[in-house]
Amino acid sequence: LHTCPDPPHHGFSRMTGFEGQPKDVAVLEDAKNRWCFGRDSVIAAIEDIKKGKLVVVVDDEDRENEGDLIMAAEHATKETIAFMIKHTSGVICCAIEQARAQQLELPPMVEVNEDAKCTAFTVSVDLKEDGMHTGISATDRARTLQALSDESSTPQRFSRPGHIFPLTAVQGGVLAREGHTEASVDLCKLAGCKAAGVLCEIVTEDGADMMRTPELRQFAANHGLVFTSIQDMRLYIKSLPPSA
Repeated sequence: LHTCPDPPHHGFSRMTGFEGQPKDVAVLEDAKNRWCFGRDSVIAAIEDIKKGKLVVVVDDEDRENEGDLIMAAEHATKETIAFMIKHTSGVICCAIEQARAQQLELPPMVEVNEDAKCTAFTVSVDLKEDGMHTGISATDRARTLQALSDESSTPQRFSRPGHIFPLTAVQGGVLAREGHTEASVDLCKLAGCKAAGVLCEIVTEDGADMMRTPELRQFAANHGLVFTSIQDMRLYIKSLPPSA
């Protein structure tokens, strides 16, 4: 698999109240050890993922400064995927572990990854079975997502290219890379689900821009969705006993 250099880590300025970049290492370390929305927000997110619900997860404002809708791929339905399509960019991805991508013979989309955050896209796929149409509908995409999470699936179940975009998470999850790809896989594993998470970026109502934290919090409240952050997930995972 191709590799990318690790991006620099910055302080959680929006979430911690800092303005601008941290001035020294002490400030940076303090920022990295502060909860954004609390431990309970992670616990609530895990419980809702377990129940097949969508949750909203935000990253650092010095990174993408975006929020994703996330759910377990095994629980994808036409209703939840239609909701995602309506409120997001529509580029629905499925985060999986690298070993799973290799099992399904899903190579990187490109040999040289020039994405600013090194998001690890593989070739896109559609489920290749009776009852599928073009692959783009919420119904078709939900079926493809379920198949990606199915441990009995073989490479032959999928056609390439397609309308679902698998992403490979780095080993170590959000503790190794603070991305939504890793957050999706970690949440699924913490919830006892298959390590395959659906994710897509939430956009403004007119679709012209990405929602930022204040809007995302209101969006989550309006739709009764749990709201948490990758920073909170990192702290939660660090707090777990080694065997957890």
